[in-house]
Amino acid sequence: MFRLPFFSRKKHPPEDPPQPAAGKPLEFHPLSVKLEDNRRDLERVFDRVDDFILRPFTIAASPPIPALLVFLDGLVDKALVNPNILEPLMIHAARLPQGSELRPKSAITEIQERLVTMCNGRQVSDLVEVTNAVLGGDLVVLVDGCSTALVVSARGWETRQVAEPETETVIRGSRDGFVETLRINTSLIRRRLKTSRLKMEKLQVGLLTKTDVAVLYLDDYVMPGLVDEVKSRLSRINVDAILGSGHLEEYIEDNPFSPFPQMGVTERPDKVSFALLEGQVAVVVDNTPFVLIMPITFHQFLQSPEDYENCYIPASIIRLIRYMALNIALLLPSLYIAIVTYHHEMLPTPLLRSIAAAREGVPFPAFVEAMLMEAVFEILREAGVRLPRPVGQAVSIVGALVIGEAAVSAGLVSPAMVIVVALTAIASFVVPSVSGSLSIRMLRFPIMFAAAALGLFGIMMVLMMLLFHLCSLRSFGIPYLSPFAPLSFRDLKDSFIRLPHWALFTRPRLTGYREPARQDYRQKPHLPLKPRRKGDGDA
Repeated sequence: MFRLPFFSRKKHPPEDPPQPAAGKPLEFHPLSVKLEDNRRDLERVFDRVDDFILRPFTIAASPPIPALLVFLDGLVDKALVNPNILEPLMIHAARLPQGSELRPKSAITEIQERLVTMCNGRQVSDLVEVTNAVLGGDLVVLVDGCSTALVVSARGWETRQVAEPETETVIRGSRDGFVETLRINTSLIRRRLKTSRLKMEKLQVGLLTKTDVAVLYLDDYVMPGLVDEVKSRLSRINVDAILGSGHLEEYIEDNPFSPFPQMGVTERPDKVSFALLEGQVAVVVDNTPFVLIMPITFHQFLQSPEDYENCYIPASIIRLIRYMALNIALLLPSLYIAIVTYHHEMLPTPLLRSIAAAREGVPFPAFVEAMLMEAVFEILREAGVRLPRPVGQAVSIVGALVIGEAAVSAGLVSPAMVIVVALTAIASFVVPSVSGSLSIRMLRFPIMFAAAALGLFGIMMVLMMLLFHLCSLRSFGIPYLSPFAPLSFRDLKDSFIRLPHWALFTRPRLTGYREPARQDYRQKPHLPLKPRRKGDGDA
C-alpha cells in the first residue's frame, strides 16, 4: 500500500554530520588570508544568486595587490563606487608618498584611513559578517594577504518620495509622511526633534529577512524600564520573516486575544514626535511606512494631529463629535433592532406608525435586515479599496445607491434600515485611527446579535463585558482607559476636549512623570499695558 513519506516508520541509518548548505554560511567562519579561499567561500554562500557581483581588481601598489569588490546589484549606488572606491584604489594608490606604500598585512587599515573617501566604513573578520553586510546593501572590499575585510555603506536602492499620508489626511498640518526606508523615516523625526536626547537603538528581527527595527525615545522623558521592555520583547521574536509593522505588532502586544489595538499606528512624523514628547516609545520598521507607538490609551485613537493646529474651541467640539460618532458606529444598528423588535413603547406613536408602515411587506425581521445591509456595505467598502481609485470610488457610491434603492423597491429592506446602515457607515469613518475603526466595525456585529436575542438588556450585557475588558487591558503596563480609569483630573485637559496650548502645563501622569513640566506657567497671552501719557492722574 502506498504510504506518504511522513507517515513511514522506517528507521534510516545514521547520516554524516550535516554540512553547511549553499546559501547558509557557517555560524563562525573566519576569513582566510588567501583571497582565492575567500572568493570560493562567497561563491558557495551565494550559489545561484544572479544579482551577486564579484568584481576583481588590482590595487596600484608596488608590488600590485589583488583585491575583490563584493556587492549585490540593485542594492548599491554604482555612482558612488567608481569615484570613491575603485578609482582611489586602482589609480591614486600609486601616488602615495615614498615610504608609505601599501603592505598586504596592513592594506585594509591603510585603505580605510587614506584612500577610500566614503564617510563610513568598518572592518570585519568573519564570513557571516561579510554575508550579512552584502545582504544589507553594503560594499565589501577583500584584499589578498589580509584576514579582515572593509565594509563600506553605499546603499542606493530605489525609494518612494516623501508625500502626504493617504490614511491620515488633515486640512491644516504638515504634509510629509513616512516611506518604506527606515533612515528616511528617522530623519523626518530628527528634523522635528533637534535634541541629543532623542535616542535611536537599532535591532534586527527575522532570521531570513533581517529586518532593521529602530527603537526611538527621548532620554530622561521616557518611563524607566519601558525601553528595556520593548527591546526585550523584540529580542524574543524568533521567526523567519518580519515584513512589516503589522507582523511585529502581534508578537509584542500585551493581550493577543483582545479585539482592541494596543499600539498606535501612524504614517505621520508629527504624531510620532508628539508621542515621544509625551514619554512614549516609537518603533520604526524598515520596508513599511507605518510606525508603532507604545504605550497607547483608548482616548488617543480619537485624537488627530489637526486638533493641535486649529483653535482649541472648534478642536474640542470636533473631538466631542468624534466620541458621538464612535457611539453611533458601535450602537445605532443594535439600538434600532432592539427598539423595533422588543421596545416599541420607547418610540413616539407617529414615529412608530411611520416605521411600521415602512416595514409593511418586508419579509425579514429587523436583525436579518441589518445583517444583510451591513454585509452588503462591507463588501462594497472592500471592493472600493481593492479596485483602482477612480473605479473604486464609482463602485462604492453607485453600488450603494443602486443596491439600496433596488432593495427598498423590491421590498427586501425598509427605508429606515437603509438610513441606519448608511449613518453607521459614515460615523465609522470619523474615527481617525484606522485600527480603532476596524475594531468598532468588528464589535458592531456581536452587539447586534445580543440586541436581537435580548433587546436593550443584551446590549447592556455586551457593553458591560467590553467595559470590564477595557478596564483590565494594559498597553506595556499602562491602563488602557487612562486617564478615565484610573481617574486623573490633571490629564483630562486633553481627553474629551483640548485646553489651549498655554494651559497644557504638564505631560500625562503615567508616561511623562519623569519630566512633568511641559512649559512655563506664565504663557497665557494678555493685552499689552497701555503706556501712561503725560498729565494722567494729575490733579
